[in-house]
Amino acid sequence: MALLYHHSRHFLNKTLNSKSFHITKTLKPSFAHQIRSMATSEFKKIQIQRDDTTFDAYVVGKEDAPGIVVLQEWWGVDFEIKNNAIKISKLEPGYKALIPDLYRGKVGLDAAEAQHLMDGLDWPGAIKDIQASVNWLKANGSQKVGVTGYCMGGALAIASSVLVPEIDAAVAFYGVPPTELADAANIKVPVQAHFGELDNIVGFSDITEWWGVDFEIKNNAIKISKLEPGYKALIPDLYRGKVGLDAAEAQHLMDGLDWPGAIKDIQASVNWLKANGSQKVGVTGYCMGGALAIASSVLVPEIDAAVAFYGVPPTELADAANIKAPVQAHFGELDNIVGFSDITAAKGLEEKLKASGKPYEVHLYPGVTHAFMNTSPEGAERRKRLGMTDENEGAADLAWSRFQSWMSRYLSA
Repeated sequence: MALLYHHSRHFLNKTLNSKSFHITKTLKPSFAHQIRSMATSEFKKIQIQRDDTTFDAYVVGKEDAPGIVVLQEWWGVDFEIKNNAIKISKLEPGYKALIPDLYRGKVGLDAAEAQHLMDGLDWPGAIKDIQASVNWLKANGSQKVGVTGYCMGGALAIASSVLVPEIDAAVAFYGVPPTELADAANIKVPVQAHFGELDNIVGFSDITEWWGVDFEIKNNAIKISKLEPGYKALIPDLYRGKVGLDAAEAQHLMDGLDWPGAIKDIQASVNWLKANGSQKVGVTGYCMGGALAIASSVLVPEIDAAVAFYGVPPTELADAANIKAPVQAHFGELDNIVGFSDITAAKGLEEKLKASGKPYEVHLYPGVTHAFMNTSPEGAERRKRLGMTDENEGAADLAWSRFQSWMSRYLSA
């Protein structure tokens, strides 16, 4: 932390108290505190007007000093970003730090909530908030103003150096904006950027079973996000908000699915992840999603790896002999969905993958039927209602272990 602040302090002192670009690699980043303390009493809360909206902002530091807009991580305006703003305000020669509340008072208390908030962020609107914050500082005593941010805020800091002409300098920590928001080749001010050499934020597109985006697929996405070394998981809603509450309804939804359209949704999801910080992206899915994961490994060239659970696509959609990325597949030996996920389908898939010349693995799990990864209480109960009475958490644990090993191997940056 001291090293990062030393670099940024020197850079901002040079540029705000006077068009270069510099990247600092930090081998052992330690920005997150193990114990976080609330930091609120030193701040003055203000309101800033822009266009037809008003937003809160928090100001700390010397009056008439150079200003720095401090941009939040995906969590929102929490104690961590306030602690950083206070530290910045006390750096020599002294600064006025301002935190715009981009989430309008909302704070993510866990990773899933933070992801939801970031996904819902109006990024062009956030740039307007930053511009209004810069202008507020310049109208209130700061002759020059820099912008800094962390993670999501780092990406916005770089984007602001392209899109906000009033900025005098920017420092970004571990975040790069998507090119459709701002192309860093067009920065208008000096930019300094910091990245951890071991930073491994990579992406996943997690594809639904035939039920839709329900508790089970969300449970799996959360589990994936917490696997080492850490992942960003994205679930595209292929059914556009619909969920099958029983087998008949789920079958109806799957029968009505536009499969080529679903592949386009998956491709767009992969591209979104790559445009939002994930250098490599894998795809995984279960049942219908498993079939789509394999089809995507044929039809979506941007994918870097795939793991499919008990599902094989029809050859008219995608021939698995033509996969473009490494594929791992998992099947229950007692699965009886003929031609889709039974043992014959699994072995047929294995022959096609072998012919592809790409890395592959096909795993059969003795004593288990379809959907054996559904181990949550709700998922297990639903399996029983469908006549799947086998319970083998050991098979699921082994499959997760193999999943983790496969994705770690092929998604490492």
